[in-house]
Amino acid sequence: MTLQEYDYARESSSKLAASCLLLALTMKNLGGWTPTLEYYSGYSSQDLHPLVKRLNFLLTYQPRDKLKAVRTKYSHRVFFEVAKVTPMDMLKLEERLKSS
Repeated sequence: MTLQEYDYARESSSKLAASCLLLALTMKNLGGWTPTLEYYSGYSSQDLHPLVKRLNFLLTYQPRDKLKAVRTKYSHRVFFEVAKVTPMDMLKLEERLKSS
């Protein structure tokens, strides 16, 4: 979804990928950013927090009338219907990020 948004073009691919992983881990309550993830990604959890919040905001307030191809594709069972996952409440996300 970030490929369709100009605001994310300035972010490095590695930081974007790491932030997406942290958001997914947080959304599914699968743990936080471990020292191993920090070592191999090169990013601390604190480095990723602002981008994680922006990504969750993108999931929450996306335009529904245009650019539906990505959402349609990832709503399919083959892709585990990840486009149908409910975004986190911003306050809950903030709490979980602070606690990890």
